[in-house]
Amino acid sequence: MKVVFVSRKHGGSRSVRSVELGRWSRALLSLCCLGLPLGIAGGGFLLGQQNAVDNLHSEALEGMQDDLEQQNAELASLKAQAESQIQALTVNFAELQARLTRLDALGEHLTAMAGLEDGEFDFSQPAGVGGPIGGEFNVEYNTSDLLSELGLFQARLSDREQQLDILESLLTNRKLDEQAVVSGRPVEKGWISSYYGRRTDPFNGKPAFHNGIDFAGKPGSNILAVAGGVVTWAGDKSGYGNLVEITHEDGFVTRYGHNKETLVNPGDLVRKGEVIAKMGSTGRSTGSHVHFEVYKNGRSVDPASYVRRTYR
Repeated sequence: MKVVFVSRKHGGSRSVRSVELGRWSRALLSLCCLGLPLGIAGGGFLLGQQNAVDNLHSEALEGMQDDLEQQNAELASLKAQAESQIQALTVNFAELQARLTRLDALGEHLTAMAGLEDGEFDFSQPAGVGGPIGGEFNVEYNTSDLLSELGLFQARLSDREQQLDILESLLTNRKLDEQAVVSGRPVEKGWISSYYGRRTDPFNGKPAFHNGIDFAGKPGSNILAVAGGVVTWAGDKSGYGNLVEITHEDGFVTRYGHNKETLVNPGDLVRKGEVIAKMGSTGRSTGSHVHFEVYKNGRSVDPASYVRRTYR
């Protein structure tokens, strides 16, 4: 194979040279002419492939990172929701505990008001409940079921609170009504020594009108108010000795005479059954007793019907 080189000399003339290539030279030249483009092309292809792989790895890594960030965000949201639910449950249970404490106190108060026996309703102790193990009927609650049951329990608790409030109001009104009714004996112990109406005067033997009932008893025995009211007299009064007078509702006035000792003062508010004096024999009296009078709208009435009277 012959290779011709043409060169231009100064002045416009040309110079031609030729070189004769051997078999190995021709092979080397062919390899260079063909291999160089192929090498460049192959290198470019490999470089492109590497870049594509790197891009895929980068995209996959970014996708995994995005997924991880999303999962972290979802986990944080679930954690916040769980904490919020736990906080709400804690607040609800605290409120329920406070309401149960109030119901226990109210129950004990109503037990005392109703006069129930000690231990019949002991609100300081848990209620007696029980039964065999449920076995296959045992129930497991999830969060939504627990919240639902909690809501139902709150509704039942509110209903019980309302019922107990109504019961308390009824018992309170009943107690107030009972306090206002003139009824019962003015002594804890004693016996009737003289009734209301006409009798023989124990001092002069002449007929006289006795406008009360006398209860004889041991000196110093308790004298009780037969109804709630306001003390309008507490002191010495002619014929009565030491006298206590109490004004009640509905125009009633009661008097308790001949007391050894007076335990109340004018203006005091007394309750039914409260000890107001001690039995004695002061004033116009032959012995230890209490002279008990009842007035209705300013007129003296027989106390016997009120002594036998009970509140219903």
